[in-house]
Amino acid sequence: MPGSAAAETVLPKLADSLKETLQQRNTVGSDVERMLGAHPLSSLLISMPGVGVRTAARILLEVGDGSAFKSAGHLAAYAGIAPVTHRSGTSIRGEHLA
Repeated sequence: MPGSAAAETVLPKLADSLKETLQQRNTVGSDVERMLGAHPLSSLLISMPGVGVRTAARILLEVGDGSAFKSAGHLAAYAGIAPVTHRSGTSIRGEHLA
């Protein structure tokens, strides 16, 4: 069959590359879990329903310890979960999340 020789050459290389990538992913995942476990806010974040290792790590990467925000409301607005009311002149539209 045409191309079967190429497939015999390419497929094992792709399989090896995939194995290596999966090993690297596992190593990085272990590193992230270890570093997250050392962070003082990790246990608080992970205790929240729906927040696991990946989400907690992402939150800490995005906002750090939160000291860059003046208040919890500022952090909520940054995250897009603070209610917002749109007003224009005399019309007021309903509230929704930012």
